[in-house]
Amino acid sequence: MPLSSLAEGAPATSTPVRTLGARDYKTLALSALGGTLEFYDFVIYVFFATVLGGLFFPVDMPDWLRQLQTFGIFAAGYLARPLGGIVIAHFGDLLGRKRMFTLSIFLMAAPTLVIGLLPTYASIGVTAPLLLLAMRVLQGAAIGGEMPGAWVFVAEHVPARRYGFGLGTLTSGITGGILLGSLVAVAINSRYTPAEVSGFAWRIPFILGGVFGLVSVYLRRFLHETPVFQALADRRSVAPELPLKTILREHRATSLYVGLLTWVLSAAIVVTRRPTCRRCTTCSPRSRWRRMPSRR
Repeated sequence: MPLSSLAEGAPATSTPVRTLGARDYKTLALSALGGTLEFYDFVIYVFFATVLGGLFFPVDMPDWLRQLQTFGIFAAGYLARPLGGIVIAHFGDLLGRKRMFTLSIFLMAAPTLVIGLLPTYASIGVTAPLLLLAMRVLQGAAIGGEMPGAWVFVAEHVPARRYGFGLGTLTSGITGGILLGSLVAVAINSRYTPAEVSGFAWRIPFILGGVFGLVSVYLRRFLHETPVFQALADRRSVAPELPLKTILREHRATSLYVGLLTWVLSAAIVVTRRPTCRRCTTCSPRSRWRRMPSRR
């Protein structure tokens, strides 16, 4: 058989599959780190909800009403998440993923820092809980744009065969923010007395979160725009309509399914409890049992 025939029958050389490079690992590391700090900023509120309720609402308010309003402010952040996701996703399609990716973490870091510096109800009255509510709404809008924006940003950077690894790394960083918030809360409550926590120590985790979040804003300057958006911008084919319209028109059932899974995940991960003071045995169930009078 002639060599030319063999050459014609030979399969075409396949295009080499791209693997993760140093630039991809840097993108994953910075994205996951930013997600950790941003989710820490979002959930640290709940670990100090009891303290915040005593500081940002009147002393003579019933405990149940104070707790209801405190956690209502926490819930306001979740109500603002869809709005933040819609707005940031739209401008991410128009102006670029990187710009909105950086903006989302700034919108989280700045309100967290402000919460750590807010005067309490004793100083400015009803303005204190209103400012706290405004900061939580901004945090909710930020996290609503951060999480889907981060998944899109990473997915458009990594090779298609490594989507699972890239998105898994990012999600582990995001959920790691909950662990970090728990550890910081335990450290604060172990290091300081309840009076010190109510006096000044509750501000420490918020100020730390705000400062580290601003550092993460600076670090994201070293990220690069995604190749997908660059290609769309070069062809001038950036989507002009809101992404929400496309989703509701073409992916309605999938969106409902994903929404249900997200609610289940949030209910499973975000667990709220009132920590027991290390130096106080009043709250301990065992101590209450010992103080119960004998029926003999």
